[in-house]
Amino acid sequence: MTAFWASRQGRLLSVLIVVIALLLLWEGAIHAFDIKPFLLPSPIAVVAELADSPGWYAAHAGQTLLQTFLGFALAVALGIVMAVGIVYSRWIEQSLYTILVGLNSIPKVAVAPLFIVWLGTGLEPKVAIAFLIAVFPIVIDTVLGLRSVDPDLLDLARSLRGSRFQVLRMVRFPNALPSLFAGMKVGISFAFIGAIVGEFVASSSGLGYVILSSQATFDTTRMFAAIFLLAVIGTILFYMVELAEKAFIPWHVSRRKEGLVQP
Repeated sequence: MTAFWASRQGRLLSVLIVVIALLLLWEGAIHAFDIKPFLLPSPIAVVAELADSPGWYAAHAGQTLLQTFLGFALAVALGIVMAVGIVYSRWIEQSLYTILVGLNSIPKVAVAPLFIVWLGTGLEPKVAIAFLIAVFPIVIDTVLGLRSVDPDLLDLARSLRGSRFQVLRMVRFPNALPSLFAGMKVGISFAFIGAIVGEFVASSSGLGYVILSSQATFDTTRMFAAIFLLAVIGTILFYMVELAEKAFIPWHVSRRKEGLVQP
């Protein structure tokens, strides 16, 4: 029985049970306390709202996903480059690392209006905000992975006359992949949040825009429909990165937890 719940089917079934229980509790609370629809719509009303305009919601979700993926891709590409620079250059570590920490300490909602002023109200500011939020965990975790190499392995590579690039490509980077994927799991969620923040500030499309425009008309059902989509999409994005991790590093010890891989 324990083996079943540790399997993929068991995990999926357990999630479905919890979700159904929460929805039933939600529906029951509305009827028990006579909660008005404009305060808290029922799950049935939210599902009906989504079913009524699937194409419209899909178009807005696609816009948010586009901004998320672009910001995330930039964060991964530039984050890896910055992490390598931090590991190999003392000057870059002392300057760039400190700047990244300082930028990460600034609430992104506070700087979002500046991106709108600088880049306009199109796609660019949302991508920039998504990148800014997502890049920090990717850099930090990649630096940790690049530095967490067995010193004996590095000495062996140098004794074989390996160049810096060869050591990076064949020793440091493969060793950093688990940490990189850990940063990417956080980064994809942050990029998604960054895209929504950008849509809150200035946008005419996207799920953030749907929530903001629904607030102005007190259309709580539409707001919940958009929030539900955000939860579903965010979960899917996270597990997409986890699937990529499983494909690239199935050999790593982190994949050998109970229920992930079979011994």
